[in-house]
Amino acid sequence: MTENAQTPTVHLAVYDTLADWEAGHAIAELNRRGHRVVAVGVTPEPVTTIGGLRILPDMTLEELRPEDSELLILPGADLWLTGDALAPFGRAARAFLAAGVPVAAICGATVGLAREGLLDDRAHTGAAAQVLAMSGYAGGDRYRDADAVTDGDVITAGPTDPEAFAREILARLGVLEPHVLDAWFRLYAHSDAAAYEIVAAAG
Repeated sequence: MTENAQTPTVHLAVYDTLADWEAGHAIAELNRRGHRVVAVGVTPEPVTTIGGLRILPDMTLEELRPEDSELLILPGADLWLTGDALAPFGRAARAFLAAGVPVAAICGATVGLAREGLLDDRAHTGAAAQVLAMSGYAGGDRYRDADAVTDGDVITAGPTDPEAFAREILARLGVLEPHVLDAWFRLYAHSDAAAYEIVAAAG
């Protein structure tokens, strides 16, 4: 398929058992603020999220090219922990990073990055240190007990921190000015009503 070169494009990996909540804040803000969010599946067939929603991919993984993208988002899913069905997305992440295009992974998707060796030399977080250790990776000493971590072109977060995941993505892509992003995070992560006017004024 041909991407619209005039519109910044972010690619969202979609697959069965995808955790609906994990990329929600990020893709909503990206879409609202001028980025095209494109769903990428292994095949063109619909996938079913953990919440039972059916998503029809816009394109297949075979068609995905890093040069057409600003960012690849890998949401968590049960399938990351139950076999190799999602390994192709781990390999896609490797190709993106090799091309200098950032990758954002949350929850189980961080295990996929670990299996690819992509977290061995980068600071990162995830669901828990022991979960990532099951991948057999060599990056345990780079694990950080934090809501989300950005190290160069890699963003990682745990399953209970979709707001922090979005914060790091929006910061990495420069979608919101720092003071607006700070207010956005305070509003959505901490229900800080005082932050609402700042976010609303930003459009």
